[in-house]
Amino acid sequence: MATLGPSSKKHKVTVVGSGNWGSAIAKIVAENTAAHPESFEVPVNMWVFEETVTLSPKSSRFDANSPLSTGPQKLTHLINELHENVKYLPDIALPKNVIANPSLVDSVKNSTILIFNLPHQFIGGICDQLKGHIVPYARGVSCIKGVAVSENGVSLFSEVIGEKLGIYCGALSGANIASEVAQEKWCETTIAYDPPPQDSRNPTPKGPSPAASSLNLTELTHRDSSGMQSKIKLQALPTNYPPIDHDLLKSLFYRPYFHARIVSDVAGVSLGGALKNVVAIAAGFVDGRGWGDNAKAAVMRIGLLEMVKFGKMFFAHTVHAETFTEESSGVADLVTSCSGGRNHRCAKLAIERGMSVDDVADKELNGQKLQGTLTAVEVNTFLKKRGLEDKFPLFTAVYGILEGRVKVDDLPDLLE
Repeated sequence: MATLGPSSKKHKVTVVGSGNWGSAIAKIVAENTAAHPESFEVPVNMWVFEETVTLSPKSSRFDANSPLSTGPQKLTHLINELHENVKYLPDIALPKNVIANPSLVDSVKNSTILIFNLPHQFIGGICDQLKGHIVPYARGVSCIKGVAVSENGVSLFSEVIGEKLGIYCGALSGANIASEVAQEKWCETTIAYDPPPQDSRNPTPKGPSPAASSLNLTELTHRDSSGMQSKIKLQALPTNYPPIDHDLLKSLFYRPYFHARIVSDVAGVSLGGALKNVVAIAAGFVDGRGWGDNAKAAVMRIGLLEMVKFGKMFFAHTVHAETFTEESSGVADLVTSCSGGRNHRCAKLAIERGMSVDDVADKELNGQKLQGTLTAVEVNTFLKKRGLEDKFPLFTAVYGILEGRVKVDDLPDLLE
């Protein structure tokens, strides 16, 4: 039976990933581990995919008299010496307690909180490397936006991570442009975390002679985002650690410039980060046609409704409409993406240049694929198999325009 006791141990935090967003998140959590040493070990490991970098003479960190500025250097060495990710987040000072580590396995050793922040296509390989090398009671937070959609279903990246590693993993998403967050320009984010019942710290009921509890917390089962019993057999967090609950996560992520709201709706937060990209493409089409703000507002309204409908239809047991309409991960991220995100920009340029969105992306994004186009195809495949395309006219119209079957000029009629 689980027992209650003092929090004699502190949480060790590792950020898995070191791109611009990963480095920005590492900055935030390192500031907070230093501010809350009663709950966290102060050093924060950041796993870095090792590469060699030559410091540019244009860099503010360049010093002709320093060996760091002479020829190629290991990126981890530069980060640890200069306290700056000179390649992916230049000109942003990282706290000195951020420790860049090129070893994935060593970076997560004894860590109880793992923050995943890497391109989604690497999730599987990274998790395979981590198996057997993390503490079994670790908990995770995925900062990887989006979901994986196929004919057979919708998978949340947080649950993919959780199932591969045998841990519980929440999600973080919001209107968060990495460079702005790193520059400490004020914004909000949403963290979705539904604490597993195994980690419950409910106190013994008060009274003159309370009955002994027969509840074995280790045998409780956690439910996944579909409301079904999770496939994962979780190991309870030892009671000598502070409980990983909403209060602890807020203390880890909240900064005066980065306001974190904590909710339990992991599916809603994850879906918002994916579906808003499809709506942003539609908004880009509208701007490319020069139809004005009224038309774009209409697209955003319809898109938001379809995001809510999709969530409620396929995650009825866990999704809350308010996650889309009230949280940064929903409406705020939608507004940002439809105002100037790269899905919006590439769709706008495609109309203006008479090119396909993918061709524009190839030219503007150095061959990277847009999440919006990939999600539009995946969502349409999923809906088509279920005969539900007509229930989501905006999602279906975006797919049709991308495929060349309908024209942007048809959009108003398709959304009647």
